[in-house]
Amino acid sequence: MYQTSYNKKWYAMTDAVVVKTLCASLKQMRLNQNLSQEELAERCGLSRITISRMETGQAINLLTMVQLMRALGKLDLFNYLNEEPEISPMKVMEERAKYRKKASPSK
Repeated sequence: MYQTSYNKKWYAMTDAVVVKTLCASLKQMRLNQNLSQEELAERCGLSRITISRMETGQAINLLTMVQLMRALGKLDLFNYLNEEPEISPMKVMEERAKYRKKASPSK
């Protein structure tokens, strides 16, 4: 399965299509690494049946996905899901106001 575009319209897809697309991508990652389902199952501690079900588009839980991504060496893809909290500009100004502005003379 050769993908010509990485610009998928995720919001236009139904949840079931998103799951099938992600599962197909996991299968392609496995194939790109020339791994059999059995080899991948062994690497991540899952059964071959679980790998097969996932590749046919059946939903998997998040823990299973993490195990698969770790075994495929693709955990770095989760960086896109890691969102840091935003700090409001007003909060930054308030915090800066608390810092000392001058040193006191020695007595």
